[in-house]
Amino acid sequence: MSSAAASRHTDLLTPLKDWHNLAPVIAFILLALNWGTKPGLVLDGLLAVALIGAILAAVHHAEVIAEKVGEPFGSLILAVAVTVIEVGLIVMLMAGGGAETLARDTVFAAVMITCNLIVGLSILAGVDAHQRRTGKPGGSAWFNPEGAGGALATVLTVTVLCLVLPSVTTSAKGPQFTDAQLVFAGLFSLVAYLLFVVTQTVKHRDFFLPVDRNGDNIPDSEHHTPPSTGTTVASAALLMCALVSVVGLAKLLSPALEKGVAAAGLPHAFVGVLISLVVLAPETLAAVRNARSGRLQISFNLAYGSAMASVGLTIPVLAVMSLFGGIELVLGLSSLHMALLALTAFVSILTVMRGRVVRLHGGLHLVIAAAFVFMSAMP
Repeated sequence: MSSAAASRHTDLLTPLKDWHNLAPVIAFILLALNWGTKPGLVLDGLLAVALIGAILAAVHHAEVIAEKVGEPFGSLILAVAVTVIEVGLIVMLMAGGGAETLARDTVFAAVMITCNLIVGLSILAGVDAHQRRTGKPGGSAWFNPEGAGGALATVLTVTVLCLVLPSVTTSAKGPQFTDAQLVFAGLFSLVAYLLFVVTQTVKHRDFFLPVDRNGDNIPDSEHHTPPSTGTTVASAALLMCALVSVVGLAKLLSPALEKGVAAAGLPHAFVGVLISLVVLAPETLAAVRNARSGRLQISFNLAYGSAMASVGLTIPVLAVMSLFGGIELVLGLSSLHMALLALTAFVSILTVMRGRVVRLHGGLHLVIAAAFVFMSAMP
């Protein structure tokens, strides 16, 4: 092939190479053109493709930002960004007449998906990556138990505070808080989250950086070359565009989703599971890719950071809406979900306490994730 032909060939492939820049823009345009409408079956399929493209693009741009700002700030940015979008989606659906339990179902699903599905997939990817590097059968993956343990403790604290206590308090009928209890839970879950952020980014930042098998932090220079400031700014803008598009398109597709759930004979609570799976898809892919690169600690940062942000940021916002917007809020978990949460807590503690995991740990978390999805479909 001549140099001129090669040049033309490269020019033709350039748009394909830049798909992660085009996908958020295309998704946003489709969202703007169809907002407020009721898409048909064919358009639903097109919007679903755009949704998937926006999710994959969000992963790419989040990783660009993470490489620029370094860890643990990179994983924190993605966790907070996705959680803010999740809050917006829940608020829009509830304001539009969504079920009063939608917030509980979605937030709890986010906790179970992050602590089990994302953690399980990351462990398997991290162990496989180590085995490929060493060429030895079996294999393990390493992380910092101080960072992962602190993150898990925060997740369990805010989850029990906001989602378990409403089911066991006696001041209000049913699995609900009184106004005073709701203020307390919302305020102190936010305080717990902020305490963790300060610990992660200021006081003990080294707890949340990747480590080798000896427990020593891996220098940043070993795993990325920071992009330029211009590239980072562009990625930040495209990341927000992608995340907004994900939530907006998910809302457009939610009627079809709810009809599909009802047609399949599934409980309405399963809608919250599907919403969380869609919204958390960028973090799931980013966590697995980091684990495959030998950075399991970053995967745990993403998983546990997303879980605690889903509770610690979402519940305070919904508490304000409930108190001043007149929206009824049911937060208390059922006995089935409390049992799954207790199992998740027990297995997670055993997973993070040593700072070393094998495939068994990942497999057990995936079993719990499968049990949660199955029991949500057939309670």
